Amino acid sequence: MQEDKLHINWMKVALDEARQALKEDEIPVGAVLVKENKLILREHNRTHQLSNPLAHAEKMIIDRILSSGIRYLYDYTLYVVLEPCLMCAGMMILSRLGTLVYGASDPKAGVVGSIYNVLADKNFNHHPKVVSGILKEDCSKLLKDFFQNKRNI
Repeated sequence: MQEDKLHINWMKVALDEARQALKEDEIPVGAVLVKENKLILREHNRTHQLSNPLAHAEKMIIDRILSSGIRYLYDYTLYVVLEPCLMCAGMMILSRLGTLVYGASDPKAGVVGSIYNVLADKNFNHHPKVVSGILKEDCSKLLKDFFQNKRNI
C-alpha cells in the first residue's frame, strides 16, 4: 500500500513534466528518476526542440545520470508516463536500471509488454523490476488528447 502511494506521487511528477512538454508542443511524455524516495532528475520529450528523434525523456535522463559518473542504476527507479520504446528499454537494460514504473501502455511502439517485452527477454543479463498502469487513465488521456488535437488542426 505504501509503495503504491509512492508510485502515484512520483507518477504525478512525471505527469507534470509531460504537461510541460505539452506546453512546448512536444509529445507529452515526462519522466523522473528517483533514488531512496528522492528526486534525482526530471525531464520531458524534446524531439522537436532539439531536432532529434532520440530526445526521449527517459533517454535524456539516463544519458545525464550516466554522464555524471554513475555507472549503473541498480538502486534507481524511473517513472515514465508512457511505456518505453525499444531504444529506451535497451538503455534501461544496459544501464542496469533497478525499477521501471510506467503509466500508459503503448500498443504501437511499447516493448515492455505491448508489442514485445524486451525487459523480460532471457537473452539479456539484466531484468529491471517493472510496475505498469500507475495513473494509467491520466497518462492515457493526456496522450490521446494531444494526438486528437494534432489530427484536428
